[in-house]
Amino acid sequence: MTKRIVIALGGNALGKTLHEQMDAVNITAKAIADLIEEGYEVVISHGNGPQVGMIQNAFAAYRREDETREMMPLSMCVAMSQGYIGYDLQNLIGEELDRRETGMHIATVLTQVVVDPNDPAFQHPSKPIGAFMTEAEAKKLAAEKGVDVAEDAGRGWRQVVASPKPKEIVEINTIRALLDGRHAVIAAGGGGIPVVWEGKYHLKGVPAVIDKDYASERLAEQLDADLFVILTAVEKVAVNFGKSDERGLDTLTPAEARRYIAQGQFAPGSMLPKVEAAIRFAESERGRTALITKLERAKDGIAGLTGTRIATN
Repeated sequence: MTKRIVIALGGNALGKTLHEQMDAVNITAKAIADLIEEGYEVVISHGNGPQVGMIQNAFAAYRREDETREMMPLSMCVAMSQGYIGYDLQNLIGEELDRRETGMHIATVLTQVVVDPNDPAFQHPSKPIGAFMTEAEAKKLAAEKGVDVAEDAGRGWRQVVASPKPKEIVEINTIRALLDGRHAVIAAGGGGIPVVWEGKYHLKGVPAVIDKDYASERLAEQLDADLFVILTAVEKVAVNFGKSDERGLDTLTPAEARRYIAQGQFAPGSMLPKVEAAIRFAESERGRTALITKLERAKDGIAGLTGTRIATN
């Protein structure tokens, strides 16, 4: 029986500039093609932090030239980043699949993700985005546009937005249909385009950023994936990371992972959301497993030879 895998690509799989992105995606394409060639059904998600920042900075520079110009809504910036990152991934993975004569295809789906408008995160926006500004510039922008701004670690002022939890992948049936048609799929890039329901039929974009790992986990749940894989810069989740007694972990139960979280072993904004997403998937249904490992060891990790596996007993 074909196994279905959802893979969340970390920032190291994409690079931070256009040039770095092309170099990184060449490596990523080979790793993904290896899995597809092995016969797995593969859905790929990815981050977009540097990329959506570049898009926002470009529009900010455009507005500085002419203040009558509107800033591009964040939801549209996320959509743009999904498009051009998906273009690179789709092109190079597709080329690799054709070279290997697999008969498989790949497609990118611009993906909306529903969030709850009453999510507490909207009352406490904390995720910095876009260009750095002076305090005066930031407060002027806040007054004119009604956005939230905050000082960012002594480096300057930036806009801050909410980071609500994902509730529902809107295009889930489209993604399923592509999988059934022997396509690998790139979806939920950058955590998805954050939207809320207005009435029964209309979806409205909101100024928010959804964590990529949480959105990928929700995607894996809704697709009834067998395995949820988070590819990052390290081979295994570790305790006492960066210290002389650092120890990599081969397996974790959700209970063990929560004990390490309570000890503060995993850095917020880095390993913590990955472990939390892995716990959520492992507990979503009996028999589901999450894996955290590095991109270059993905095939070995899925084969059980490396990485950290999170599953219930």
